[in-house]
Amino acid sequence: MATGSEPGGCLLLALLPFPISSLDGVQATGESTSSRGQVPIKTNLGNYTERHFSGFSRRIILFSSRYLYFYFLITARIVLHSAVMDIMIAVQDACVSGQWLTAIILSFCCFLPSCLPAGQTVDYASSESVVSRQGDTALLRCYLLDGISKGAWLNRSSIIYAGNDKWSGDPRVSIVSNVGDKHEYSLQIQKVDVTDEGLYTCSIQSERNLRPKLIQLIVKVPPKIYDISSDITVNEGSNVSLICSASGKPEPKISWRHISPSARKYESGEYLNITGITRDQAGDYECGAENDIASPDTKTVRVTVNFPPAIHEMRSHGVRPGQIALLRCEAAAVPSPVFEWYKGEKRINMGQGIDIKNLSSRSVLTVKNMTQDRYGNYTCVAVNRLGTANASVPLIHIQYPQLNTVVAELTLLSPMEPTG
Repeated sequence: MATGSEPGGCLLLALLPFPISSLDGVQATGESTSSRGQVPIKTNLGNYTERHFSGFSRRIILFSSRYLYFYFLITARIVLHSAVMDIMIAVQDACVSGQWLTAIILSFCCFLPSCLPAGQTVDYASSESVVSRQGDTALLRCYLLDGISKGAWLNRSSIIYAGNDKWSGDPRVSIVSNVGDKHEYSLQIQKVDVTDEGLYTCSIQSERNLRPKLIQLIVKVPPKIYDISSDITVNEGSNVSLICSASGKPEPKISWRHISPSARKYESGEYLNITGITRDQAGDYECGAENDIASPDTKTVRVTVNFPPAIHEMRSHGVRPGQIALLRCEAAAVPSPVFEWYKGEKRINMGQGIDIKNLSSRSVLTVKNMTQDRYGNYTCVAVNRLGTANASVPLIHIQYPQLNTVVAELTLLSPMEPTG
């Protein structure tokens, strides 16, 4: 951006008949006097209103004329600046590409003499960026040159404020003015959002100076996970793909972590792919999204891995007649297995001194009064829809005295092949 008189401004500025302050001199007789005491300017507006409108109507027309002119002036200045900047960029591009004739012609446009009055400058160097977080209050600072200069705020080509008159219907927007000794004319936006982002112009109009200040509002957004895979159940050996999508500005970094039963970290990325998942990889997976604007956003996916039963190692003790014998069978399986007990080839049911208690991963067979016919091999069978496992333990008849209760434990045996 350049500082000083705007090049190539003759034609457009010729369309601007007089400064804003001259509107203050419009009288009912149809005359207007400039702020510098120049020759009165005759207008048809005054004569017409004198004959056909009341004093109140004349004030309405005068008010409307003032701000329509102010809007036209500001918009014309912005269009002029944009056109000149485009010409300057085109000159640079032409020079780089070797199109010298084009560069000379465009340069001639930029060296046209300025028609701005002596001492009047347009300062385009005073541009800055304001960064705000979504939901916070953004303050775009601007200061009037003196107590009588006028200001306006624009967003692109839309007027937000003209002087102290609010043109925007947004209740979040207000002017912060006259703080301390400075002639402050700052724009405040509450609960700022990404839709507020963009270029804002604070245009200050005085008797001899037009100083637009350009402010680029940048809105940063905390990370937010808006989509994540649902809890899933798969069979052991399957391939698993989890997805986690998040928004934010700047774009958040996404990472995955296996938080239970282990605490393993995975590579960063929107997708988490697991090939040939095992039972040890079941559990909760946490997706985290972070971009240093706020605390990371996290969500969790539970992965359940189905696998066939596996019965643990077994142990056996002798049991004296009349004693109580406990046979315990533990099996790991997902979904939980169904337990069955057999003596030889015959399935054992509850009753006649035998009690069976089944929990999710364990079954306990209690023989309350050992008799001769109850000695022998007992088999525990664990079944789920993925397969079957079994293990056997003998109840041995011994002659020497024992405690009243003897425990026989069934623990790890290799599982049988799945039955289908």
